[in-house]
Amino acid sequence: MARQNYVFTSESVSEGHPDKLCDQISDAVLDVLLAEDPAARVACETFATTGLVVIGGEIGLTDQARLADYMGKISEIARDTIRDIGYEQEKFHWNTCHVQNFLHEQSAHISQGVDRDGAGDQGIMFGYAVDETPELMPAPIQYSHAILRRLAEARKSGAEPSLGPDAKSQLSLRYENGRPVEVTSLVLSHQHKDESQTSDDIRAIVEPYIREVLPAEWLTERTEWWVNPTGTFVIGGPDGDAGLTGRKIIVDTYGGAAPHGGGAFSGKDPTKVDRSAAYAARYLAKNVVAAGLATRCVIQLSYAIGVAKPLSIYADTFGTGTVPEAQIEKALGTVMDLTPRGIREKLDLCKPIYRRTAAYGHFGRAPEADGGFSWERTDLVDALKAAV
Repeated sequence: MARQNYVFTSESVSEGHPDKLCDQISDAVLDVLLAEDPAARVACETFATTGLVVIGGEIGLTDQARLADYMGKISEIARDTIRDIGYEQEKFHWNTCHVQNFLHEQSAHISQGVDRDGAGDQGIMFGYAVDETPELMPAPIQYSHAILRRLAEARKSGAEPSLGPDAKSQLSLRYENGRPVEVTSLVLSHQHKDESQTSDDIRAIVEPYIREVLPAEWLTERTEWWVNPTGTFVIGGPDGDAGLTGRKIIVDTYGGAAPHGGGAFSGKDPTKVDRSAAYAARYLAKNVVAAGLATRCVIQLSYAIGVAKPLSIYADTFGTGTVPEAQIEKALGTVMDLTPRGIREKLDLCKPIYRRTAAYGHFGRAPEADGGFSWERTDLVDALKAAV
């Protein structure tokens, strides 16, 4: 039987964190190419450090002759992303940092399998859902994201001009009878612009926003607050610590509350099952829970390079299921085409919808009118109920 009383911790990082900045640049490149060619193939990696951004990987277009036209736009895409995030520091400024582009044409040996509608690589992907929040996400990661997103809104609106772009949050939640009831500790490290500001000064700025986001009853007299516990945090972003695409995969998914598959998401077009099948697995798990077939569910999918059909479908409801897991597994294969092409078409993934996913989590977000976060829909509920 699953534990009912425990403390669980998850962390998030802001859009200005060095690794998240790199994720957003990689996905911004992907979005620009998909906007022009929905069949674009992209595997884009970004590295950032003091005064420097390096972009590499491979890209492919239906008309490869047009590739040169986009190579000249890569630097502008990176600078626009850095500017949107808010970096105008002396040693990391959107207008003065060096941007080096080493993108090249996609390998024909990889593309041949995808061109046959197969998976772009082998791999395992996981999706998860739990009924402890309205978004069917684990509460620690969902609220860690929410804190940083709210502080970013305050910074960008001009309400809190002393805050910088780089930040990390961490929540430890106490569970009682399997439900979150109290924040036992809250950690926030937030970049600021004035070296004279103390930890107490920063807490006075951020605490009202944190209380706005968290359920009031979760913050008690026992809650430990750790705001900028090391003191001054003025040097931030890639100037303070190098960044790299794909280095915050647990932040991207479920905060450690569920397994993560073999790959990162950002910078990869939807023919890569690392990304698209992970979205499909979340979509299926969320619909299982929304349909009342379980209160907690993890789905695993597996693929082989060049092979369209998933090699396996696995479901675990942790003893909360209302029907046997084998029945759920069989139903999942009937309610959705889980080939790479089937996933792309069902979730409408060949659109420029990815940079927005690269900060504050790929899951637990509201579906958007232009197709963004389509994997958060719960439109399979009736089909799943009928299938089981």
